[in-house]
Amino acid sequence: MASSHVMKNAPEPVPRMQPAMMMFSSKYWARRGMSLDSAMFDQQQQRHTGGQMSRRSSFCPINEKPDNESGEESGKTAVVFTLKNEVGCLVKALRLFQERRVNLNHIESRMSKRLSNEVEIYADCSCSKKKFNELLQHLKDHVNIISFNTPAHVWSTEADGEDVPWFPMKISELDQCSHRVLMYGSELDADHPGFKDNVYRQRRKYFVEVAMNYKFGQPIPHIEYTPEETRTWGVVFRELTKLYPSHACREHLKNLPLLTKHCGYREDNIPQLEDVSLFLRERSGFTVRPVAGYLSPRDFLAGLAYRVFNCTQYIRHSTDPLYTPEPDTCHELLGHVPLLADPKFAQFSQEIGLASLGASDEDVQKLATCYFFTIEFGLCKQDGQLRAYGAGLLSSIGELRHALSDKACVKMFDPRTTCNQECLITTFQEVYFVSDSFEEAKEKMREFAKTIKRPFSVYYDPYTQSINLLKDTRSIENVVQDLRSDLTTVCDALGKMNTYLGI
Repeated sequence: MASSHVMKNAPEPVPRMQPAMMMFSSKYWARRGMSLDSAMFDQQQQRHTGGQMSRRSSFCPINEKPDNESGEESGKTAVVFTLKNEVGCLVKALRLFQERRVNLNHIESRMSKRLSNEVEIYADCSCSKKKFNELLQHLKDHVNIISFNTPAHVWSTEADGEDVPWFPMKISELDQCSHRVLMYGSELDADHPGFKDNVYRQRRKYFVEVAMNYKFGQPIPHIEYTPEETRTWGVVFRELTKLYPSHACREHLKNLPLLTKHCGYREDNIPQLEDVSLFLRERSGFTVRPVAGYLSPRDFLAGLAYRVFNCTQYIRHSTDPLYTPEPDTCHELLGHVPLLADPKFAQFSQEIGLASLGASDEDVQKLATCYFFTIEFGLCKQDGQLRAYGAGLLSSIGELRHALSDKACVKMFDPRTTCNQECLITTFQEVYFVSDSFEEAKEKMREFAKTIKRPFSVYYDPYTQSINLLKDTRSIENVVQDLRSDLTTVCDALGKMNTYLGI
């Protein structure tokens, strides 16, 4: 859940404010003795196990219980075993599969890291759980089994000797990220405007419950907002829309009327996330999902990799409608959503997310900082004028005015230096970064992403909504085939233009 510095409408910075994203910096959690990834787990590095959070090694000893994603559900199972590095040993081992009538889908080998005269074999099978258990018992009499139901990408990654943090391999696994909340929206600090309001606190607990019960694929529950919540939204909507014509970028100005038409963006109505999600899907392929509170940078950015934006549903306290110490739905709907409807901006957002998958804590923090100074507080040049595209600016009356005034310090966006800039959480930013276009910012982020160290590249498959790891020639060939098909279509179109239009 990304978020903003939403400030009071005042000429000077207000010295009370929370982080500008629904994720905290590493310094924040370091003060609490916790890691960047999560406040709920210890600092031991989490490994990527293809769908489970684990602090043990990727290989699962034979006497341990298999992971939840078992062959009983998917029909696919896998086993890793060792063989003597001798002629004919693999043929003998494969005959054991044939004897149990178990089909092999895929097989890989590598030199053992345990004994120099052995090789490790990864065998991906297709059979029932019952047959697989019988196979394991049969194999135990002939080979040394290391693990079973270990995903291929985990096994291959471990071969490189790298510790790769877990990340979702398919869109449904974002449930794990979105439900791993660091600080719930119902946990209010003592200086929060609604801290002493029991009715407001109960209302916030309701929004937490809605978000925590949500699962991928479900329609987002309809929220019946109270008259007080609608009035608060109305004040924010009215004051911000006065500034947009002279301060917001053209993409924001283009999409806001469409949101009014299709999603009910009005002063007297708070849009529903389900309507917004359907609108975004048609415009840019993005969707939104409700979230209960602050997420770690890693979990939040992982959502962007799948074009999923974690979004709050609660409204700031009515006693101070032009200020909120944390991101609320006013920030999400007025700041983020109009830009997420732009295809180029959506692509830029997704590429930051993709770069974060499997990256180290240090690299994730750098990406989160780049996110902060672009998607939250970014500026762009349009028609010779500075305009805001960052959601933190577009949902903050005071800082929106400040960032475009002659008092603000503005520098060109360069991820290599921007990633080291301090993100201020108690005042206006000391510096803002400007790009000539989203395309320029995207190209710079692509170059920056190449500096991230991980033993593979990632490719998002929009048809299956899953991540493919590009780590060998076979996986790369599959992507090349897709690109070849797209290029064939482009060449055909160019040929027809030349034939019929003379271009």
